[in-house]
Amino acid sequence: MDKFTFISGATGGLGRVYAFCCAEKGYNLFLTGRSEERLSALKKELNAKFPAVRIEYYPCELTDDVSRRKLLGYAEESGFKFDRIINVAGADIQKAFTAYTPEKVLFQIRVNCEAALTLTHGLLKCRADKLEILTVSSMSGVSPMPYFAIYSATKAFLTNFFTALHYELKKDGVKITTVLPGGMPTRPDLIEEIKKQGLGGKLSSKPPEFVVKKSLKAVSKNKIICVPGAFNKFLYFLMKLAPKRIVLRYIARRWKNYSKDAF
Repeated sequence: MDKFTFISGATGGLGRVYAFCCAEKGYNLFLTGRSEERLSALKKELNAKFPAVRIEYYPCELTDDVSRRKLLGYAEESGFKFDRIINVAGADIQKAFTAYTPEKVLFQIRVNCEAALTLTHGLLKCRADKLEILTVSSMSGVSPMPYFAIYSATKAFLTNFFTALHYELKKDGVKITTVLPGGMPTRPDLIEEIKKQGLGGKLSSKPPEFVVKKSLKAVSKNKIICVPGAFNKFLYFLMKLAPKRIVLRYIARRWKNYSKDAF
């Protein structure tokens, strides 16, 4: 029976790179995203380049419980078996908490946290004998971030949850890794954001292809955390060791006047 790699957020910048990299390795793919049109177009691209790879997709609105249940029901009823789950989908809204609408508060939490957990929980019922789970968190989750409070909190949530799950499922032979990338130039707004950060942004930023290859290698080795790039590793440990008050003050000054709502 064919085994599949599940990728959420497959039509986004990083999700596409995961899809192409996994297809290049010969992995069969089960892709999801909001747009059936974009999923269909991505499938055609992948089939043209990797004709031996089986590509399946199912559109899903990740903020909607009914839509997620339909996806999971389809996967289970169709008999799909998954040997890899890659949680990529996320909402990178970044602004002061008081600038959010109530709808956007729930939207970001549902995409970043609720979707990843419910999909992982449901897909575990369809797992193959061996399973790898890779979840995209962020360096933004290493420390609380004033003016990015929801984003950083949701990313910290993912890191903490999947680190705990790593130990829960270790006895079952399930490999679980959380990847904490810095900035990635996957969209024009992100490229501009990296430029505004100056030298720090340039050093922290890594191409999505670099992040994907490092993270896939890390999960194959069952590493708990993957921080791609030497500078990001330095920042990771520095933020862990530095006094929290100093870190928060620096972050608040740096990002107080910055706002982004990409969704």
